[in-house]
Order: sequence, then structure tokens, then C-alpha cells
Amino acid sequence: MRRDEPGPALAWSEARTTKNPNGTPARDRGQSPQERAYPRSDPRNPERPQSDRSRAGAPQSHAPTQKPVPYRESGTPPDRQGGTPPPPALPPKRRSRGEDRPPRAPRPKKKRHWFRWFTALVLILLVLPIAAAAYVDTHLERIDALTSYTGRPSDTPGTNWLLVGSDSRAGLSSDQEQELSTGGEVGSERTDTIILVHIPKSGKPTLVSLPRDSYVSIPGHGKDKLNASFAFGGPQLLVQTVEGATGLRVDHYAQIGFGGFANIVDAVGGIDMCLDEAMDDPLAGIDLPAGCQHLNGKNALGFVRSRAFARADLDRMLNQRKFLSALLKQVSSPWTLINPFRSVPLLQNATKALKVDNGVHVWNLVSLGRAMGGDQVATTVPVGGFEDVDGSGNVLLWDKERAGRFFDALAADQQIPADLITTVGN
Repeated sequence: MRRDEPGPALAWSEARTTKNPNGTPARDRGQSPQERAYPRSDPRNPERPQSDRSRAGAPQSHAPTQKPVPYRESGTPPDRQGGTPPPPALPPKRRSRGEDRPPRAPRPKKKRHWFRWFTALVLILLVLPIAAAAYVDTHLERIDALTSYTGRPSDTPGTNWLLVGSDSRAGLSSDQEQELSTGGEVGSERTDTIILVHIPKSGKPTLVSLPRDSYVSIPGHGKDKLNASFAFGGPQLLVQTVEGATGLRVDHYAQIGFGGFANIVDAVGGIDMCLDEAMDDPLAGIDLPAGCQHLNGKNALGFVRSRAFARADLDRMLNQRKFLSALLKQVSSPWTLINPFRSVPLLQNATKALKVDNGVHVWNLVSLGRAMGGDQVATTVPVGGFEDVDGSGNVLLWDKERAGRFFDALAADQQIPADLITTVGN
């Protein structure tokens, strides 16, 4: 083949190119729009298009060009896909202030801390009474005060408590004995206060003061003063003597000593009392003016022990009942219970000072406190007079007929007739 003869590829290209009558190249037939837009290169000269005439004179095709498949989707580089390279990326659009920041997440609502504090306070108010009750119930000193014996009264309606205030100096140092004017150790432990509390199933509770000088029969010891039974046989003989004299069955027993009494009063911050007349008793260690005043533990103990009155024990029993009611109100006050500086010492001193029978639990003490701190009937056993007896000294005699009817009403859990309710001196 001669050099001036066209090659097979060029001949084939020119053979397919036709001319219009005006001399312009006609549209190639059999070519795709992509082939017409991008003519094949000359095999002999790859940089030269297939036909200069078709490139120069052919009308531009307005058919949409096929977009190349992106590299990431096809896996083939753009220069090998047969399409136009992608246009250069435009510079990022300038955003206004704040648009280039990512959108902020909505701020979480602030938790209400007051609800946490309220919940904690409720839990504390629920837990503290339970913890205090458990502490008292496990730290109470229990004694075998109630025993079975032949002829013991049968169970009676309601609940009967025997409360005893002893002159025990146990736990007191010599300085404390001198400060409290207890007079030092006096031998056998005796009782200064004996109160019978009857809690009915319904109605007002009754507080009955039993004078310690009451002349009664003591099992195994004949007749003597009531407090002598405690010196002869302790709590067991005292309970048996009271049951025999009243015909009532004692359900629970509680006892408190001198030192414990004063400490409990100091633990609750003292007691407010109103005195009808001044009290000056060196034996009890007090010198109190008339009128309302605040008593600390030392003065309170002297107040309930003093016998410097015209009616001696009878007036003292009235003061004891008044003070005991005021003390129980102060102990059960919410301001005392929620104040740890008072409630904690109160619990510690109360458990050290109290002695109870084996069947007493904290809920029994709560029931007793409610009965004595609320509306009540406070009286003394009907008194018949006084008498000097050999071996016992001056003793107090009960009015047997009125006392019998009085205790029969309590045994039947009935309201006490008004004529049997006696005040001190009547």
C-alpha cells in the first residue's frame, strides 16, 4: 500500500461521511450522539479527530449527554469511563454567622432538686421513728416483776399499769447524790411514788395515787406500809400486795430511779410548772417561789419528792401527777422528737432509767404515754384517815367501803361514780 493511499480506518471513516448539496457534511448515520459529539481519533494520529470536516462543520448536537457514573459507584476512574470529567467543585457557600455551627441539641430541663430533698425528708421522718423504736425496745432493762401465785385476780377488762418511783441511788456518784439531795444510801431500796394507771377500752384513763404509807396486808409479812412490801420483796411482792388490796390484775410494771428521773428532765430541756405557793424544803434541796417557772432536772426531782406540805404525802401525790403529765407532754412533743440534741439523750437516759416487766415493748410505752398525756381522771384512793401503829408509825387508812366500790368500777371497766373521785385533802 502506498503512503498516499488512505488506510482502512480512514477510508471507512470517509465512506460513512456524506455531503449535502451545499457542500456541508451531512449527519452521520449509524452514529450515536456520543460518537457524533466525540468523534473517534485517527488511528494514525490519535491526537487528531477522525474527520476535521465533521469536527469543524458538523452542527453541534443538542441532545443531552450521558452523565458519567461517579467513581465511587462504578469503581472505574473518570478518565476511563468515557465521559466528561466532573466540573471543578465550587467554593463552599459562605454562610452567615451562626450557620456554620451544628444545630444545638435541646437543653435538658433542669431537674427539680426540691423533689429530691422532699423525698429524703419523708424517708428520714419514716426511718427515724422506726430506728428509735427499735433502739428503745432492744435497750430496755426488763425484770421479772409479774409472777403467778395462788389467788391472783383474773384478767380484767382494760389495761392496768403499776408505775413506781424508787429512791434508788444506783448509778449516782457521791457528788450527784449531794447535788440532788438524795441523802446518800439508805439501805434497802424503797418507793416514793406508786401510781396505778387504768386504761379502759373506751373512755378516759384513770390515774390513781396509792399513798406509800397506806396500811395494807403484805403477803408473808402481815400488815404494814405499802412501800415496805417493796423493801421486803422487790417489785414482785409490791405487785402482789397491790393486786391483793385493789382486786385488780396488774398487766404491766414500770420503775424509775432518782438519777434517771433527773436526767430525763434535763434531756427534754426542763419542764414548765406553775406553783400555787412557794416551796422551801432543804431535805429535797429546793427553794422555789410561787408562780409559773421552768424546772431543770434537780429542781424537778425535789418538786416530786418534797413532803413539806400540810397534808404531806397527799399533797406530794398531787404534785407528782401534775408533773408526770407535764413531763409526758414534753417528751411526746414534736419539737422534742425531731431535735436530735434532745431526742437522742432522751432515748439513752430513758432506757437506762426505766425498768419494765418482761412483757413490755415500745408500743406498750407509747400507749401509756398517750393515756397519761391526754385527758384523764386523776384521783387518789379514797382515804379514811390516819393512825399510829406500833412498829409502823403513822399510817394512812383507806375508806374500805368507798375504796371497794372504786376498785370494783375499775375492774368492770366502768366509769367511776363522781362521789368516789376524791381530790387531795377530801
